[in-house]
Amino acid sequence: MLEKREFYINGQWVSPAIANDLDVIDPSTEETCAVISLGDQSDTDAAVAAARAAFDSWSQTPKEERLALIEKLADIYEARSAEMGEAISLEMGAPISMAKTAQSGSGAFHIRNFIRAFKKFEFDRPLGSHAPNDRILYEPIGVCGLITPWNWPMNQVTLKVIPAIAVGCTVVLKPSEIAPLSSLLFAEFMDEAGFPPGVFNLVNGDGVGVGTQLSGHPDVDMISFTGSTRAGTAISKNAADTVKRVSLELGGKGANVVFADADEKAVKRGVMQCLNNTGQSCNAPTRMLVERPIYDQAVETAAAAATGAAVGAASEEGRHIGPVVSELQFNKIQALIKKGIEEGARLVAGGPDRPEGMEKGYFVRPTVFADVTNEMTIAREEIFGPVLSIIPFDTEEEAVRIANDTVYGLTNYVQTQDGAKANRMARRLRSGMVEMNGNARGAGAPFGGYKHSGNGREGGVWGLEDFLEVKSVSGWSNE
Repeated sequence: MLEKREFYINGQWVSPAIANDLDVIDPSTEETCAVISLGDQSDTDAAVAAARAAFDSWSQTPKEERLALIEKLADIYEARSAEMGEAISLEMGAPISMAKTAQSGSGAFHIRNFIRAFKKFEFDRPLGSHAPNDRILYEPIGVCGLITPWNWPMNQVTLKVIPAIAVGCTVVLKPSEIAPLSSLLFAEFMDEAGFPPGVFNLVNGDGVGVGTQLSGHPDVDMISFTGSTRAGTAISKNAADTVKRVSLELGGKGANVVFADADEKAVKRGVMQCLNNTGQSCNAPTRMLVERPIYDQAVETAAAAATGAAVGAASEEGRHIGPVVSELQFNKIQALIKKGIEEGARLVAGGPDRPEGMEKGYFVRPTVFADVTNEMTIAREEIFGPVLSIIPFDTEEEAVRIANDTVYGLTNYVQTQDGAKANRMARRLRSGMVEMNGNARGAGAPFGGYKHSGNGREGGVWGLEDFLEVKSVSGWSNE
């Protein structure tokens, strides 16, 4: 068993002020795989004080020097990427093959993309030819509290840490206490890269403890949070008294609109996207809206795809689905599957309980419901598990209405061979992202949502701007 009780504060690994052990559970076995300590107010205060002390110097460090350190970090990350994949697989149950590619790889991907965006970023800009002595200056906001989730650990850590430190902010990271091992490893990478003391700090803790302490802290200038809408609401309220900036990446209930003229792989592709990462992605297409002429065939195809999806332990190589992250998540998903049955949805694949032959581990059967209405609980709540709801529609107008009838607005999906129709749908769907016909969004595209899905944008130049203040200056000397 791993013992990882220390925090990374002011360039040092330090013991917690007060011992408060927490077991990290391997979701494939339900056994303890590591022990960490949860931070106390004094630990949070020490980390924030270190970040505050480092801010003035780091914010004035030349862009080229900050860039060189981030490039060194990228090299270290890539050299140790397999190690990162192993940590992620152990802590949150991603199958090891996926953990070493998609999960670990997302971190390297974002670091390299931010390097590219940062090289081109101009911090001093003229207002325009009409005002030759006016300048717009982009300046780091200050000390940033970064609170990250367990489902895509390095994806979210790098989407926050890298742009923040690139533009000159200093940070305190609180990773999910459920899956902290990858972030502790990332702290080792930061230390090895040689960032100055106080630029990057890590304190483990839960939301009620360190999360609340950071979001209400008077010396924290900004909170960037990814997680549930419920937690994001609580953070916003707690942060209000100190009028700090709060950037939120929250939940989703994505609609995948499949028209009758969709390509032949559209339905199966949608099912596999829903099941990816065991359904534990905020941008998963969990509502499949299918045009009536192909509805029956789509249901049959979706049921076959889900039934054929293998489920296995995270330690096993291969293209299978791992467990969900915790007992709490397992119980929530089981309750929602049962709720779907109770409310009259037609179960066509999967269902309650573990897959046959699995008595241990938080394994969920890949589940598909047909004949779902948008009023049902399974169509309205974010399940965060491998559960798909299929809803029929008759017209383009009805598809738009159903897709937008949700408090969420993160990612929607469109499947049609009619380019004009696809573009119309992209404009009308109320979400921060729309993916069409299986085309992934490009590197550096902004990630974020509308409505209860949050208010921030991460990735590329938008991710850099999230951590910057805008200063307007007149009378600028052009000598």
